[in-house]
Amino acid sequence: MLTLSVRCQRVSCQLLASSSTSPLVQTRSYATQPKKGQIVKQASQGFKGKKNTPSGQMEHAKKDKKMMAFQPLPVSQLPHPLFESDRPDTLALQSFHPEMLTRVVESQALKFPHNENDPFRIFGLPRNILVEFRLLSKPCSVIRSVTIDAINKLDAASDKNSKESRVVLTGPQGCGKSYLLLQALQYCNARDWLVLYIPRATNLVNSTTAHTYDMRTRTYSQPIFAYQTLQRFLKVNALRLEQLRTQTEIEIERRPPVPPGTPLVELINIGLKDQGHAPTVLGAVLEEIGKQTIFPVLLAVDDFQALYCKSHYRDQHFSAIKSYHLSMPRLLLEYASGQKSFARGAVFGALSMGNTTFPLPLELREALSLEHDRPYGPYVKRQPELVEYAHGLERLAVPGSLSVPEAASVFEVWMKDRAVPSKPNDELFLTKYSEASGNARAFVWKGLLSSMSA
Repeated sequence: MLTLSVRCQRVSCQLLASSSTSPLVQTRSYATQPKKGQIVKQASQGFKGKKNTPSGQMEHAKKDKKMMAFQPLPVSQLPHPLFESDRPDTLALQSFHPEMLTRVVESQALKFPHNENDPFRIFGLPRNILVEFRLLSKPCSVIRSVTIDAINKLDAASDKNSKESRVVLTGPQGCGKSYLLLQALQYCNARDWLVLYIPRATNLVNSTTAHTYDMRTRTYSQPIFAYQTLQRFLKVNALRLEQLRTQTEIEIERRPPVPPGTPLVELINIGLKDQGHAPTVLGAVLEEIGKQTIFPVLLAVDDFQALYCKSHYRDQHFSAIKSYHLSMPRLLLEYASGQKSFARGAVFGALSMGNTTFPLPLELREALSLEHDRPYGPYVKRQPELVEYAHGLERLAVPGSLSVPEAASVFEVWMKDRAVPSKPNDELFLTKYSEASGNARAFVWKGLLSSMSA
């Protein structure tokens, strides 16, 4: 037994010695450590496999960089007119110039000039007009008889104090009050007036901007909106403001007073450098341009009734803040009521009858002698502050329906701009005009554009 165990041990030792040199033994080479200074390259795995290179090594195929990318089709494959992005301009309209605005051009469509500093491009537009201008190839409007009446009032106000020219455009919903206010704005800007346009006065009272309490004036200032108003006012009226200088010393908190004779542009830049000074600077700028007599001044406010409505702002006790306790509405109300005025100029406002959030208040309705939409009487409470702010306003009624020539011009504009899918004819025009009862907004949106969506 002893000799058998010794022989087994000898055989096992010989097998171990021969296994280190035998070529049939497999070793795990990937687990061995690389030698010092040797760089190990590991090929990345791909779907296209590998290919032989001239040097005999295996190289991974390059991925296509344009794989899964959206590539534009060539123009030759898009012959349909639907894909014509640069279609020829078919609206051949005359430009809106002050010299042309006479009774001769009534019921004609005129295009607004395309300038970088146009008031409606800088101040903005009401929402409904903004959408229509985006649909049309160029902004334009139809000159109506009430347009000539408004221009005549502006010509008479160019040499009078703004206390005598405080006009509010009234009329049913969709009759064209905002368009008329925009035409008056463009006319004054072309006549070298100083213009300030508030296209959406509801933003002043709907609690969309920050407000802080001002101990000095005991009102709630709106620095962000005042800053934006200063910035836009300077950009639109830069050439005219460079000719004006301050006439009195202006005190601003936490800085030295502004001496008389300072260029008005420098005063505006003080408010643009610090938003905290913007409400004070805006009030001072309006007072200074109200004293000068070189340029007439137009203050145009759309959604005018919102200045007299309850605001959505709340104080620290969550009590509603009156609109005339906010700095921006109060400033506009002071000029609308005649408490402050321009030596030359006018104040124009346009009511929004379709706004149910900020409806027409009783005090403003009675001041303009408008029909009441709800029961009223001497026992209905009226705010004396609003009665004072609405005193002396003049009403300019806008017709509730377009005349046939005016509606024909509107129809022609949308027809030439490819808004009417069917072939235009007299039957289609009279059908849409009758359906809308002559209302301007209903004629466009519920008549012409609704047929396009159908």
